[in-house]
Amino acid sequence: MPSSFIPTTSLPYVIGGIALVLLVFIGLIYNSFVNLRHNSDEAFSTMDVYLKRRYDLIPNLVDVVKRYAAHERETLERVIGARNAAMGARNFEERSQGDNMLSGTLRTLFAVTENYPTLKADGAFINLQNQLIALENDIVQARKYYNGVVKVMNKKIDMFPANLFAGLLGFRRYPYFMADEYERENVRVRL
Repeated sequence: MPSSFIPTTSLPYVIGGIALVLLVFIGLIYNSFVNLRHNSDEAFSTMDVYLKRRYDLIPNLVDVVKRYAAHERETLERVIGARNAAMGARNFEERSQGDNMLSGTLRTLFAVTENYPTLKADGAFINLQNQLIALENDIVQARKYYNGVVKVMNKKIDMFPANLFAGLLGFRRYPYFMADEYERENVRVRL
């Protein structure tokens, strides 16, 4: 009589039970990754909506400023160029860089408008500026939300035991939305 802990007749059940537990475990990990991926995509889409609204406001703002500050052509061209670069981005990195550059050029534009009291008193300019300021705050909050969701996703991908299955299941780290060097610079106003 063989001295075995598990009778040979129940060995298939034990192996089947272990396989079932492993399958359920992998399914739970997969579903949590899918949930986090959807959260990350939704967070990016929310940010994208705010960015699109900003892109739509900028031409109106530039037109109003043009009427008052025709000799600030270089600043206005940089704002439009940054807007076009951000809108034409083909991937996340280009989008991030373009939006950061756009934020910097808008700060410069608002700093330049300080030299034009009649512009600062214009109702259309004030309305557009207030809309853009509110939108910039929304964009900051959307970026924070996106980065928070991405942090959860990336932590899960990096942590044991989920990290054993993340690559096999096709899940990769998401990039954070970060300010670039251009956005960290102080605004320089040339008079």
